[in-house]
Amino acid sequence: MPVDPTLLDDLAWRGLLAESTDRDALGAALAEGSVRYYVGFDPTAPSLHMGNLVQIVTAMRLQRAGHTPFALVGGATGMIGDPRDSGERTLNSLDTVQDWTDRVRRQIEPFLSFEGDNAATMVNNHDWTAGLSVIDFLRDIGKHFPVNRMLGRETVKRRLESGISYTEFSYVLLQSMDFLTLFRDHGVTLQFGGSDQWGNLTGGVELIRRAEGGHAHAFATPLITKADGTKYGKTEGGALWLDPELMAPYAFHQFWLNVEDEKVIELIKTFTFVSREDIEALEVRHAEKPFLREAQKLLADEVTTLVHGSVETEQAKTAAAALFGGGDITALSAVTLGAALGEAGTVEVDGAAGIPDVVELLTLTGLAASKGEARRTVAEGGAYLNNVRVDDPTFTPTASDLIGSSWLVLRRGKKRFAGVRVR
Repeated sequence: MPVDPTLLDDLAWRGLLAESTDRDALGAALAEGSVRYYVGFDPTAPSLHMGNLVQIVTAMRLQRAGHTPFALVGGATGMIGDPRDSGERTLNSLDTVQDWTDRVRRQIEPFLSFEGDNAATMVNNHDWTAGLSVIDFLRDIGKHFPVNRMLGRETVKRRLESGISYTEFSYVLLQSMDFLTLFRDHGVTLQFGGSDQWGNLTGGVELIRRAEGGHAHAFATPLITKADGTKYGKTEGGALWLDPELMAPYAFHQFWLNVEDEKVIELIKTFTFVSREDIEALEVRHAEKPFLREAQKLLADEVTTLVHGSVETEQAKTAAAALFGGGDITALSAVTLGAALGEAGTVEVDGAAGIPDVVELLTLTGLAASKGEARRTVAEGGAYLNNVRVDDPTFTPTASDLIGSSWLVLRRGKKRFAGVRVR
């Protein structure tokens, strides 16, 4: 596959070059031929998240431009974890890390092509560290790392007062050894990662120079932040996970649908493969009519389709429309409906004891503050069950009204709704 000489310019335009080694040398290498590159993912959780998605999409851009990816899952480095500003990580068991390693590998695989001239390769750094003796590690790797330079790393400096273990302090040696190993064994000459990894990235470049007299490249993508400068990647329910069991596609789609106007174009550049021409045209339309939320809709659809597929994206859109009366709510799967209702709030009732009438349901769900208010809501035509208006305050749902054998959807007016799970 011929390489795309405009790749580095496109990465820069998309805001994906927060740091880099010699820019001219990196650009020349990428324009000359297929560069073997790697990006690493430590299994410090059972799923990848939004921050990892930046690296996955960047890896996809490089492969589509003709370069050859090595995706590294850190079965060894995941046993330690990169130092954080907030304090020491909890060390997980070997079995846990192995399970998470397998999960992360399966998550990465669909995004890259493992066939063709620049086929991807999956590697695990546990393979070359498991049999390495401490003496060999200190002689062959440790001797190349001046302690004064290690102390100068920003994360280490911030942790010195509160304390940092030798384990986390030495993490840079392990990640740098990964780059050296891939350089020696596979001819990998480029590594990239998040800007919080810059010290580790340059550590690998320097180790290759010191140990092999070789030349390698690195670049870092920026951390993704909200308009106020705080980090993305957290929602009210926790991290923005890529695993649908930890974050339902509906909730995932809703997250992207609700990003700020100030950030949406930036996120489209980062996370989608929409062309520069189309993004620039969209940016003009968005600036003129942000209330149409065209950009947010595009972002949500593109990223959800990338991660979960087009079927789940359509389900998420159908669910959102149906909950507000714009579609057939009974056509939704129980999983999608449950996820959507979970965002709004749900209550459970015991079906064996009988399903309450609509007035009591409106009260139980908090859509009405009292039974009197619930009756007035029904009388005024503002009460809906499964998107059908309820005119009788004594109406009691039956099993035939349950969606997916377990759900009822209550709505008051146009925008307030809640779920009832009948167990």
